[in-house]
Amino acid sequence: MRVQFVLQEIWIGLRRNMTMTISLVITVAIAMALFGTGLLLRQQVDSSKSFWYDKIEVSIFLCAKTSSNPSCQKQDVTDQQRQTLKAQLDKLPQVSEVQYENKQQAFERFKDNFAGSPGFVESTREGDIPDSFRVKLKAPEEYKAVAQAMLGQPGVDTVINEQEILERFFRILNGLQVAALTIALIQVVAAVMLVGNTVRLSAFNRRRETGIMRLVGASNTYIQLPFILEGAIAGLIGGIFSSILLVFSKKLLIDRLAGDVQLVSQLGWSTVIAVIVVSICFGVLLCAVASFLTLRRYLKI
Repeated sequence: MRVQFVLQEIWIGLRRNMTMTISLVITVAIAMALFGTGLLLRQQVDSSKSFWYDKIEVSIFLCAKTSSNPSCQKQDVTDQQRQTLKAQLDKLPQVSEVQYENKQQAFERFKDNFAGSPGFVESTREGDIPDSFRVKLKAPEEYKAVAQAMLGQPGVDTVINEQEILERFFRILNGLQVAALTIALIQVVAAVMLVGNTVRLSAFNRRRETGIMRLVGASNTYIQLPFILEGAIAGLIGGIFSSILLVFSKKLLIDRLAGDVQLVSQLGWSTVIAVIVVSICFGVLLCAVASFLTLRRYLKI
């Protein structure tokens, strides 16, 4: 009988404040979706870093007739210069492996990497990408020692560190994460305020029933329970809607990012499910706690 009474009170409270309840559900859904998106972006950055940092290379591009470096003098690197550079790289203690890539090999790899952008591939001709040494380091942070040893050497056009490119890209992703979490925080504050107003209005509408329950000796917990569960149910519904939005975020943002930008590894559905569970639990807990704190302040029992 008590359970039936609590359920009836919850339904009455939700029905009486339908407009505010819908607003609360929408606010919680958006807040938890943004919060979950921020977590997904964090996981995406972490997994991409662990995947790519072990594969980081230093590219040492050699002189070509099209080089803009004045020291190249618009001439291709000679065989003697190439052999000397290879010997110097092999002697460096920071170097783990050295691979030579000629113009044809570089062009073939370029076509494979940008197969999804045919217009970009068609605008590039074989020979536009110069010969290079692709150097794998024992530790990515040892790039500067290799760069200093190679820059200015005869036959060297420029030295590019892939780690710097990755760091710029990951900073962009981190910026998106911070933006999503910041907006989510604003939405959480709005959700807490809506929960407080909804509970206060519900308590005011049922002040007669609350007074009768107090006279017959009902415990504080029993009187508070319907109000707290109202907030928790609204948070649960909002969390469920947020999970739908997170699925769309995974398909339209994360997966598209992984497909269009080859620096990003694929994020699995197990991670998305874990984030969805965390978001729903957080939404329910947030609304329940906000309801409880509001009751302690505004409902004199």
